[in-house]
Amino acid sequence: MNDTQGVHLQIGQVAARTQLSIRTVRHYDDVGLVTPSARSTGGFRLYTDADVDRLLVIRRMKPLGFTLAEMKELLEALDVLDNKKASAAERKAAARCLRDYRAKTDDSADRLRQQLVYAEELASLLIDRAGTEVGAKRGRSAHVNTD
Repeated sequence: MNDTQGVHLQIGQVAARTQLSIRTVRHYDDVGLVTPSARSTGGFRLYTDADVDRLLVIRRMKPLGFTLAEMKELLEALDVLDNKKASAAERKAAARCLRDYRAKTDDSADRLRQQLVYAEELASLLIDRAGTEVGAKRGRSAHVNTD
Protein backbone atom coordinates (compact mmCIF):
# COMPACT_ATOMS: atom_id res chain seq x y z
CA MET A 1 0.00 0.00 0.00
CA ASN A 2 1.31 3.44 -0.77
CA ASP A 3 1.82 6.39 1.52
CA THR A 4 2.29 10.03 0.72
CA GLN A 5 4.38 11.45 3.53
CA GLY A 6 3.12 14.63 5.14
CA VAL A 7 -0.23 14.69 3.30
CA HIS A 8 -3.21 14.19 5.56
CA LEU A 9 -6.85 14.04 4.64
CA GLN A 10 -9.74 14.87 6.90
CA ILE A 11 -12.46 12.31 7.45
CA GLY A 12 -14.88 13.99 5.03
CA GLN A 13 -12.30 13.86 2.25
CA VAL A 14 -11.60 10.21 3.03
CA ALA A 15 -15.31 9.39 3.02
CA ALA A 16 -15.72 11.05 -0.38
CA ARG A 17 -12.65 9.32 -1.82
CA THR A 18 -13.68 5.87 -0.57
CA GLN A 19 -17.44 6.28 -1.08
CA LEU A 20 -17.98 5.28 2.54
CA SER A 21 -19.98 7.30 5.02
CA ILE A 22 -18.18 9.29 7.70
CA ARG A 23 -19.95 7.09 10.24
CA THR A 24 -18.55 3.94 8.59
CA VAL A 25 -15.01 5.36 8.51
CA ARG A 26 -15.31 6.15 12.24
CA HIS A 27 -16.65 2.64 12.90
CA TYR A 28 -13.65 1.04 11.21
CA ASP A 29 -11.44 3.17 13.47
CA ASP A 30 -13.45 2.18 16.56
CA VAL A 31 -13.10 -1.55 15.79
CA GLY A 32 -9.39 -1.21 15.01
CA LEU A 33 -9.41 -1.93 11.28
CA VAL A 34 -8.12 1.45 10.12
CA THR A 35 -6.68 3.79 12.68
CA PRO A 36 -5.99 7.29 11.38
CA SER A 37 -2.29 7.98 11.06
CA ALA A 38 -2.57 11.28 12.90
CA ARG A 39 -4.85 13.61 14.82
CA SER A 40 -5.12 17.35 14.38
CA THR A 41 -4.45 19.64 17.32
CA GLY A 42 -8.23 19.75 17.74
CA GLY A 43 -8.40 15.96 17.89
CA PHE A 44 -9.80 15.38 14.41
CA ARG A 45 -8.86 12.19 12.59
CA LEU A 46 -6.27 12.66 9.84
CA TYR A 47 -5.65 10.00 7.23
CA THR A 48 -2.85 9.24 4.78
CA ASP A 49 -3.11 7.63 1.35
CA ALA A 50 -2.09 4.34 2.99
CA ASP A 51 -5.06 4.65 5.35
CA VAL A 52 -7.32 5.29 2.36
CA ASP A 53 -5.90 2.19 0.64
CA ARG A 54 -6.80 0.11 3.71
CA LEU A 55 -10.34 1.49 3.68
CA LEU A 56 -10.64 0.62 -0.01
CA VAL A 57 -9.63 -2.98 0.73
CA ILE A 58 -12.36 -3.12 3.37
CA ARG A 59 -14.89 -1.52 1.04
CA ARG A 60 -14.14 -4.22 -1.53
CA MET A 61 -14.41 -7.03 1.02
CA LYS A 62 -17.66 -5.94 2.68
CA PRO A 63 -20.09 -6.73 -0.18
CA LEU A 64 -18.44 -10.12 -0.57
CA GLY A 65 -19.55 -11.09 2.94
CA PHE A 66 -16.18 -11.03 4.70
CA THR A 67 -16.34 -10.58 8.47
CA LEU A 68 -14.49 -7.85 10.36
CA ALA A 69 -12.09 -10.52 11.66
CA GLU A 70 -11.35 -11.66 8.11
CA MET A 71 -10.82 -8.08 7.01
CA LYS A 72 -8.36 -7.57 9.86
CA GLU A 73 -6.50 -10.77 8.99
CA LEU A 74 -6.16 -9.78 5.34
CA LEU A 75 -5.01 -6.26 6.22
CA GLU A 76 -2.40 -7.73 8.56
CA ALA A 77 -1.16 -10.02 5.79
CA LEU A 78 -0.88 -7.06 3.43
CA ASP A 79 1.06 -5.18 6.12
CA VAL A 80 3.51 -8.07 6.43
CA LEU A 81 4.08 -8.11 2.67
CA ASP A 82 4.67 -4.34 2.71
CA ASN A 83 7.15 -4.64 5.60
CA LYS A 84 10.68 -4.97 4.24
CA LYS A 85 11.82 -6.27 7.66
CA ALA A 86 9.35 -9.19 7.70
CA SER A 87 10.99 -12.60 7.84
CA ALA A 88 10.73 -15.12 5.02
CA ALA A 89 8.40 -17.25 7.16
CA GLU A 90 6.13 -14.27 7.85
CA ARG A 91 6.06 -13.40 4.17
CA LYS A 92 5.28 -16.98 3.21
CA ALA A 93 2.40 -17.15 5.71
CA ALA A 94 1.08 -13.78 4.48
CA ALA A 95 1.22 -14.91 0.86
CA ARG A 96 -0.66 -18.09 1.79
CA CYS A 97 -3.28 -15.95 3.54
CA LEU A 98 -3.70 -13.84 0.39
CA ARG A 99 -4.13 -16.98 -1.73
CA ASP A 100 -6.83 -18.22 0.67
CA TYR A 101 -8.65 -14.90 0.50
CA ARG A 102 -8.34 -14.89 -3.27
CA ALA A 103 -10.16 -18.24 -3.37
CA LYS A 104 -12.86 -16.90 -1.02
CA THR A 105 -13.16 -13.79 -3.18
CA ASP A 106 -13.59 -15.91 -6.31
CA ASP A 107 -16.31 -17.98 -4.60
CA SER A 108 -18.12 -14.84 -3.46
CA ALA A 109 -17.85 -13.27 -6.92
CA ASP A 110 -19.36 -16.43 -8.45
CA ARG A 111 -22.29 -16.24 -6.00
CA LEU A 112 -22.80 -12.56 -6.83
CA ARG A 113 -22.74 -13.29 -10.56
CA GLN A 114 -25.46 -15.90 -10.06
CA GLN A 115 -27.50 -13.45 -7.99
CA LEU A 116 -27.14 -10.90 -10.79
CA VAL A 117 -28.45 -13.46 -13.28
CA TYR A 118 -31.46 -14.03 -11.01
CA ALA A 119 -32.03 -10.28 -10.68
CA GLU A 120 -31.87 -9.81 -14.45
CA GLU A 121 -34.28 -12.71 -14.97
CA LEU A 122 -36.70 -11.13 -12.48
CA ALA A 123 -36.38 -7.70 -14.13
CA SER A 124 -37.11 -9.26 -17.50
CA LEU A 125 -40.13 -11.11 -16.11
CA LEU A 126 -41.47 -7.90 -14.56
CA ILE A 127 -41.01 -5.96 -17.79
CA ASP A 128 -42.73 -8.72 -19.77
CA ARG A 129 -45.63 -8.93 -17.30
CA ALA A 130 -46.00 -5.15 -17.10
CA GLY A 131 -46.06 -4.98 -20.91
CA THR A 132 -48.68 -7.71 -21.05
CA GLU A 133 -50.80 -5.86 -18.51
CA VAL A 134 -50.51 -2.57 -20.42
CA GLY A 135 -51.51 -4.37 -23.63
CA ALA A 136 -54.46 -6.01 -21.89
CA LYS A 137 -55.69 -2.65 -20.59
CA ARG A 138 -55.41 -1.16 -24.08
CA GLY A 139 -57.37 -4.08 -25.48
CA ARG A 140 -60.12 -3.67 -22.88
CA SER A 141 -60.43 0.07 -23.49
CA ALA A 142 -60.74 -0.53 -27.24
CA HIS A 143 -63.73 -2.82 -26.63
CA VAL A 144 -65.67 -0.46 -24.39
CA ASN A 145 -69.34 -0.51 -25.42
CA THR A 146 -70.73 2.99 -25.91
CA ASP A 147 -74.38 1.94 -26.35
